[in-house]
Amino acid sequence: MARWVLHVDLDQFIAAVEVLRRPELAGRPVIVGGRGDPSERAVVSTASYEARAFGVHSGMPLRLAARKAPEATFLPVDAPAYETASAEVMATVRAQPAAVVQVLGWDEAFVGIELDGDDVADAVAYADRLREAVLAATRLHCSVGVGDTTVRAKIATDFGKPRGTFVLTADNWFEVMGERPTTALWGVGKRIAARLAGRGYETVAQLAEADEAALVEEFGPRMGPHYRRLGQGLGATVIDDTPWVARAHGRETTYQRDLTEAVEVEAAVAALADQVVEDIRAEGRACARVHLKVRFAPFFTTTRIRKLAEPTFDAAVIAQTALDLLRGLGDDRPIRLLGVRAEMVPPEGGYEPPRTTGRGGPAATPPSD
Repeated sequence: MARWVLHVDLDQFIAAVEVLRRPELAGRPVIVGGRGDPSERAVVSTASYEARAFGVHSGMPLRLAARKAPEATFLPVDAPAYETASAEVMATVRAQPAAVVQVLGWDEAFVGIELDGDDVADAVAYADRLREAVLAATRLHCSVGVGDTTVRAKIATDFGKPRGTFVLTADNWFEVMGERPTTALWGVGKRIAARLAGRGYETVAQLAEADEAALVEEFGPRMGPHYRRLGQGLGATVIDDTPWVARAHGRETTYQRDLTEAVEVEAAVAALADQVVEDIRAEGRACARVHLKVRFAPFFTTTRIRKLAEPTFDAAVIAQTALDLLRGLGDDRPIRLLGVRAEMVPPEGGYEPPRTTGRGGPAATPPSD
């Protein structure tokens, strides 16, 4: 028996769902974000491949996207539609033979399988059948990475996009990845890459052979060895389908007009706190810590956290704590964005140990495509 890890990732998920609802948009640049109005403050959630050809990408301000792709169709985010589509996809994936499924977000999941023999061609055939099953059930295309660890499977998916399957294992890891920059690794962004480069590690192969003591000095005893393992493509080999348990719920809003008056800031924080309490009541676990996120104009963001004297479901207490954190900053600049997050008391028995798969969160996590 051979154990394989598959990473299933839906292609341009949100845009694809919208095109299914509006077939006339097929083959055209489609940009989804905010309320679908590129004149407002909002960012791109997903751009179709046709829009990406113009340089549009997730996280880009809608206004900039409109300048790059003026002929694109802009659509508002419709989270319930994407949640429904995601549920259909994940049900199809779970229905595959002997599949152990760990959902990472709306549009991606790890799948653990065991097959007779150790021929990678059998794993590829399984992945291809899975892609066909998802397409037949949902009319959505996906790509699948085949690996012997979660890290390799996750990275392999990008090589398979769109609508394909790609294999990354110990046998071809350095052949494919060795000379690529460290930013090609899952979880290594520009800032981490710059710090690695400062230590002389610019490629994946160099990172794989890095001096662990130097990495510990730079990143600490946990993350230092972690980055070296990433360079080697190491990660979990067994998929855990234990249901994900949220640690916190948060809401944030980017305002179309900067908040400048105390009364409007207080009203905005109160509204966010009410929404957060609704979320944590559904979990049945009270708020133990309040997190504040604030973005001052033009674009300076900071966060603060405070532990409550007693856990609570009282929105007024949460709102007042957030306001106290905000006032403690001593900054009276106009506010562009506010966020309130409630960190809940742990569930009975506590949380499961941290996973090494880089799990992003529940099925409501925005897509990564």
